[in-house]
Amino acid sequence: MLVDAISRDKNVERDVVIGAVEAALAQATKKLYAGDVDIRMAVDRDTGEYETFRRWRVVPDEAGLQLPDQEILLFEAREQIPDIEVDEYIEEPVESVPIGRIGAMAAKQVILQKIRDAEREMLLNDFMSRGEKIFSGTVKRMDKGDVIVEAGRVEGRLKRSEMIPKENLRSGDRVRAMIMEVDLTLRGAPILLSRSAPEFMVELFRQEVPEIEQGLLEIKSCARDPGSRAKIAVVSHDKRVDPIGTCVGVRGTRVNAVTNELAGERVDIVLWSEDPAQFVIGALAPANVQSIVVDEEKHVMDVVVDEENLAIAIGRGGQNVRLASDLTGWKINIMDAEESAQKQEQETTSVRQLFMEKLDVDQEIADILINEGFTNLEEVAYVPLHEMLDIEGFDEETVNELRARAKDALLTMEIAREEKVSAVSQDLVSLEGLTTELIEKLADAGVKTRDDLADLAVDELTEITGQAQEEASALILKAREHWFTDDSE
Repeated sequence: MLVDAISRDKNVERDVVIGAVEAALAQATKKLYAGDVDIRMAVDRDTGEYETFRRWRVVPDEAGLQLPDQEILLFEAREQIPDIEVDEYIEEPVESVPIGRIGAMAAKQVILQKIRDAEREMLLNDFMSRGEKIFSGTVKRMDKGDVIVEAGRVEGRLKRSEMIPKENLRSGDRVRAMIMEVDLTLRGAPILLSRSAPEFMVELFRQEVPEIEQGLLEIKSCARDPGSRAKIAVVSHDKRVDPIGTCVGVRGTRVNAVTNELAGERVDIVLWSEDPAQFVIGALAPANVQSIVVDEEKHVMDVVVDEENLAIAIGRGGQNVRLASDLTGWKINIMDAEESAQKQEQETTSVRQLFMEKLDVDQEIADILINEGFTNLEEVAYVPLHEMLDIEGFDEETVNELRARAKDALLTMEIAREEKVSAVSQDLVSLEGLTTELIEKLADAGVKTRDDLADLAVDELTEITGQAQEEASALILKAREHWFTDDSE
């Protein structure tokens, strides 16, 4: 009767309450034993009578007993039950001891806690079943720098790192944030929130712009510098709908509503394009781009702007180019016309030298290949024959000779590369994050073992490989991992 009353009062299933009673009685019974034993209680759902069992989990013979009071080896268990398997249990009925006053108090606490947990989980499941992506509530309290936000009887945690910088939230303030994750292991506030995530801005626009919900518009990507500036890329699936104007709204009402929610964060709305170069040009607005060079292999774009637009394209502290890079997924190098010309000249000289040396041709032939768009030996060796025959001044004999020389040069270079790699120790070759190209550069610099790499400073490695400092630092840390593992052993 008591179980039924609690079940109705707390709106918790009857089995959950009985399960809580069983756990509580088991917990109280364990205190009667000296060791850390495993007790199972079974309560009859109809009569309320209960039985008590002590149990041992079956473990593999080779594993040994880690918890002697709770485990039994497989060969011993099979002496009692021949077909028992690992991770099953052997149980032995023991006397159901009267709980007593102290035991009853402890049991009551466990039961109440279990019911509170079940009630909390049910409330959470009910909240999550609504499918809401934005959590709207009131600041309840501060917890070690984090903000606990309450919506009805459900609580969310807004970590300091997920807040908008310089935002000062106080108890009683109304707050909206993106639901990022639900972690039931967290006590009190299992819903993790964010106001700085790009997804939050996307969801705010979805609420402000009905055309997005209707499928007429789509936000393709978003990049944010929380509290300062952001860029979103939009595309229209209906030619009658202007994507940028629709997101801005009449007199800026829609974009201003988002900006006001995000503490004045300025939003650039960019037209998304399937053409990566066109997308990058739009993402760098308000800067005007003179020309753009795309390197698909390295996923890099060199963008040339005039002197007047250089500062605008880069932005304060590199903000504009950084956001454009995050938005498009391309690494963007901003340069003026003079820098671009110098870089192009260096690359042309390098390719010319490669062709003259490896193909054994004069500068005139090398320049013809460069002017026709050839940038490496692979292209000379494997571009369709008819494309090379279209080059003015090249007959079939010349083309076949060039292709043969290119293939021979590639084969020779590959053999040399393999010889270099074979001279490097296996522990370095197998290191996660190292490509064949990087291994070759390291071998050229005399770095042939994992310890050689681990001994390098970050600036030394960047000079050898040309990597970014963050990548070089991560690689060195990876190479040093075995030092600490060996020490701990």
